[in-house]
Amino acid sequence: MAPRVLVSDELSETAVQIFRDRGVEVDYMPKLGKDKEKLAEIIHQYDGLAIRSATKVTEKLLENATNLKVVGRAGIGVDNVDIPAASKKGVIVMNTPFGNSVTTAEHAIAMMFAIARQLPEASASTHAGKWEKSKFMGVELFNKTLGVIGAGNIGGIVCDRAVGLKMKVIAFDPFLSEERAKQLGVTKVELDELLAKADFITLHVPLTDKTRNILGRENLAKTKPGVRIINCARGGLIDEAALKDALDSGHVAGAALDVFEVEPATENVLFGHPNVVATPHLGASTTEAQENVALQVAEQMSDYLLTGAVTNALNMPNVTAEQAQVMGPWIKLAGHIGSLIGQMTDEPIKAINILYDGAVSEMNLAALNQAVIAGVLKAQNPDVNPVSAPVIAKDKGIQISTTKQDKSGTFDAYIKVTMVTDARERSVAGTCFSDGKPRFIQIKGINIDAEVGEHMLYTTNNDVPGIIGNLGSILGENGVNIANFTLGRAAVGQDAIAVLYLDQAIPADVVTKLEATGKFNQVKPLRFDV
Repeated sequence: MAPRVLVSDELSETAVQIFRDRGVEVDYMPKLGKDKEKLAEIIHQYDGLAIRSATKVTEKLLENATNLKVVGRAGIGVDNVDIPAASKKGVIVMNTPFGNSVTTAEHAIAMMFAIARQLPEASASTHAGKWEKSKFMGVELFNKTLGVIGAGNIGGIVCDRAVGLKMKVIAFDPFLSEERAKQLGVTKVELDELLAKADFITLHVPLTDKTRNILGRENLAKTKPGVRIINCARGGLIDEAALKDALDSGHVAGAALDVFEVEPATENVLFGHPNVVATPHLGASTTEAQENVALQVAEQMSDYLLTGAVTNALNMPNVTAEQAQVMGPWIKLAGHIGSLIGQMTDEPIKAINILYDGAVSEMNLAALNQAVIAGVLKAQNPDVNPVSAPVIAKDKGIQISTTKQDKSGTFDAYIKVTMVTDARERSVAGTCFSDGKPRFIQIKGINIDAEVGEHMLYTTNNDVPGIIGNLGSILGENGVNIANFTLGRAAVGQDAIAVLYLDQAIPADVVTKLEATGKFNQVKPLRFDV
């Protein structure tokens, strides 16, 4: 059955057609995002939801989204999506951070020109029939120092354009390498140095606890007198009341703002100030950008729903289509190992330690980790999936550790998971053979070679004669057929295990009969999603 997507905001017809061309059913209802009740009423019918900014993906909406797998935001901002709630629900949230990069960078450059030459005021004056040539004395950008706070994707484009304008560009960004700074033609500095030297400051960072009010009252006081400030990134990066005071005093010569702490901004302490240029969040508002992000979100959502490829996700590791194809068997194996351990354990879990050996250690370990954790937790909560699993594990206080190592044994690659409780440690290892089929190769340190099936039975016993015959005869007498039978033991006379792949689920009364023999230490029916 083809996946089904709802588009609840305005998206181009070309983007909608991408879904159809890829084999995804799509319902285009661009006004629905503003009707919360109607959206909540029908959202359960869809695997994917494509939105812009009008649709609010709230915890309440997600409660009704029983089949939803992915939300795609055409654009970079996801303030209208409750990401923690989506993660707990197991819904991937994607955005398109690069579709409007050039447009936003160009807007920042345009805003810089606007405050340098007082263009909005001069235009309004001229339209009013005045000719106040001497009133609008501007400054050149040539040879001025531009301070860029955040030299990532958009900030990097701004740096490039500013270098082309023959400005001196300095950048503050903890993640900017010296090599990348040289490529951009900028000088990497600390924030205090940028504040002291920059004639113009432009912001290009996300809003986080660390960046909120990065230009607050204290830092604004450190800026060069006569500085001009541009913000086309996020409202909340600047203390607006402190900026007004700095503008009133003349310490800040001008500000150009496309974003505000509260949006839509119908009133603001900075509105009406003669040295402020304000635009209504136009950074991404070009025909090209709107088309780009729409096409990208349609491609990304289609890729995920059809191939499992994850691109630009905010709550899931990115996995390319090529990676998904190669990693598919290993992701399935990781889930099976986690599931086996989870089904064998009834105690609270303290830690999950995951070892990747050989070729698998070079794969996308974050995605594999999520599969392991989901497998473990599904035994207690069937609704857990790889997106929600890390959130739930964190809520439960489960410690997750990952180790990778070079090939160390018979197999080219394997995964070993050790689960820690107050009472014990239990480990399971597995590998994928050349046929792509997952195998369990070790349980509790005992080597085995067990194929994974939907219905399985795991038993432990002391290594004494007659156990295998007893097991086989009871199952046979009760009509349970064995498809595959694997045995292992620690040593002669010590712990032994049996892993059986069955053609059907083993009835509870048959489990009781096996336990009643007194020959088994543990009899555990298992179920796997194969």
